[in-house]
Amino acid sequence: MTASPLADCFADDYPAARHTFRTRAKARGATPRAFRNDRGTGPGGEELYTDVVRFGPADARRVILCVSGTHGIEGYAGSAVQSALVAHGFPYDTPDVAFVAVHALNPFGFAHRRRVNEDNVDLNRNFVDHDGPPANERYRDLHAALVPDDWEGPSHREADARLADFAAAHGGRALQQTVTQGQWTHPDGLFYGGTAPVWSHEVLRTAVAAYTAGAEAVAYIDLHTGLGAWARVEPIFRGGRDPHAPARARAWYGPGLTDSAAGTSSSTPIVGNTASLVAEVLGEGPLLTAITLEMGTIAGFEVLTALRADNWLWQHPDDRPALATDVGRRMSAAFYPDDPGWREAVLRAATDVFHAALVGLAPTARPRLRRR
Repeated sequence: MTASPLADCFADDYPAARHTFRTRAKARGATPRAFRNDRGTGPGGEELYTDVVRFGPADARRVILCVSGTHGIEGYAGSAVQSALVAHGFPYDTPDVAFVAVHALNPFGFAHRRRVNEDNVDLNRNFVDHDGPPANERYRDLHAALVPDDWEGPSHREADARLADFAAAHGGRALQQTVTQGQWTHPDGLFYGGTAPVWSHEVLRTAVAAYTAGAEAVAYIDLHTGLGAWARVEPIFRGGRDPHAPARARAWYGPGLTDSAAGTSSSTPIVGNTASLVAEVLGEGPLLTAITLEMGTIAGFEVLTALRADNWLWQHPDDRPALATDVGRRMSAAFYPDDPGWREAVLRAATDVFHAALVGLAPTARPRLRRR
């Protein structure tokens, strides 16, 4: 089978993904700004960076802002999308439109193939008021089941039974909501939002302020994997300050747009996501149309099992050699499947979403054809 011309957008590790992104950006005459993570290093002790680059007119009033790697390991697919867009000239010299790409917002998770950052913080739950974080009382009841005392013994089996009982009593959607909405009380737990803004939080705040200055309209797209049906690419509405934002997003993205708050999405409502930070930084001025772009992989409970296994492994480093291979396989299957068909499908569908955002911002835009 002949390899797709898009296949070279995907990388095997964080250094390769970063190299591809930066090389393609420089080929277009731009030099990304590198933010070094002084809180963590890669698996071999290497330095880690978030890179930010902008294409288009310096005074563009309309900006497409894209983030990859909010959830580290999910950055592999997100990086591929960004590299493909950069290589193909997006936003195609459209007048008055700029494209800003934030690559590997959580480079620690990206490099270590984890969803969380160097402090076990879920970055997409970190954008809250930490003086008065939201409450998630139900999570307290499930914490011990999500973080069992062992992974290959009776505690794990009892924990699985506890989660199954909860789902049977309250429904699978309730289990998902309880686990994933975010929690700020158990630092060793899942979907932990932290006690203060983390390094990546501050980088995103800086990048949004610097690279959207002067914009009158911003399309925000945060790239994720791990939710939804296999290879399904789902734009999920994440807001905008003006009352017309939902209708505007529907007009741009069509009937495939979903909304967690309305119960139409594969995602249940979450608290403290990146879109809330973007809205805060932009303030009341620019029109914001924000989405999360989810690329579906395997069944939700399997994804949760992978996250529980990864969390347990990092808290029991002496057991890493015996379990690392299995946990790595689970995490890859959940967030970055080694399947050419999946990669091809999500990359093409995701770039179509960016084309829709471009036409939404600039109705006269004529996106160039992609290579086939």
